[in-house]
Amino acid sequence: MKLPIEHLKKSPDAFRFVIERGWWSERFADVEDSGARLAEEPTMEIRARTAGESVHLEGEFRGMLDAECGRCTRRYRHALRESFRLVLAPLGDGETPPDPEGLQDLERSGMCLGKDLETGWYRGPEIELDAFFVEIISLEIPMQPLCRDECPGLCPVCGSNRTENNCNCDDIKPSSPFAALAALKEKTEGSS
Repeated sequence: MKLPIEHLKKSPDAFRFVIERGWWSERFADVEDSGARLAEEPTMEIRARTAGESVHLEGEFRGMLDAECGRCTRRYRHALRESFRLVLAPLGDGETPPDPEGLQDLERSGMCLGKDLETGWYRGPEIELDAFFVEIISLEIPMQPLCRDECPGLCPVCGSNRTENNCNCDDIKPSSPFAALAALKEKTEGSS
């Protein structure tokens, strides 16, 4: 997914990239290994323009995951949506990025990001956006997918899904490793 700089200098433009399943699988194999699958091909919409020598990108990532809830194990659809803004300044031939990895990124993709995802540098006639897309998408993928924030999960006694039916099991209170200390404290307070 390349962005031609010379084209942008002539006129601002809008781009729409459809992220193919193969591209996704190569970069997000760990997400697929966790049981989440793409429900539809995600898109990345970008409005790009130049201001002087700087390149300004604004856009939005949209997608849909078919995921398994981390509490009740029910499959559900998880909407992915992330807006972004990026300003890239040109990096001259004698200049180097502030970190060594940035130089490798610059040589590989024509751009490197700053400490945040809103600024960076570019060099050359075009910018390869793959690494930037991976960063944006990674921020939107949930660490622990939940079908809803208040999902009660599975019953620890009978294993039934509390989202679907309300069992009458008593909640088991886990024994605390500090219970013996609490008993000792009560005993010493009672004897004084």
